[in-house]
Amino acid sequence: MKIVMMAAAAALLAAPAMAQDGAAENLVLPGATLAPDCGNLYGMAGRAFCVSAPLAGIGALAEAYIADLQTKGWLPAGGEDNRVVFVRRRDTGGCDGLQMQAFYDTSRPAGPDAIGYLGFGPIPGNVCSDQPAPLPTPAPAQ
Repeated sequence: MKIVMMAAAAALLAAPAMAQDGAAENLVLPGATLAPDCGNLYGMAGRAFCVSAPLAGIGALAEAYIADLQTKGWLPAGGEDNRVVFVRRRDTGGCDGLQMQAFYDTSRPAGPDAIGYLGFGPIPGNVCSDQPAPLPTPAPAQ
């Protein structure tokens, strides 16, 4: 499992944590276990909302979270290996951003029974413009 962690972890950690209180259990999908300590990896504890599952099932769990987030208005807008960036339009204009990062403890063997994690964190600020991009000027007719 290829991990691109440093930039993604920094972005996750720069944002305030998602709910870590009693409401967090409502965000745990079947097959996941709430992991408030985020595996004590990458300094995410208390800064991101994390769930865990056996590494063999983390891809399917990530797909389930993508589908669940889409039912809540979040649209996948980009990403890279093991990271998905989501956007959702605000009623007042602009967009909110959220990212999901898959990771595991690289200091341990990465077998199918190893614990993998999904970390979720908001992206601060308006992640898209309130104004649509201008249309390109058409080329003059010849």
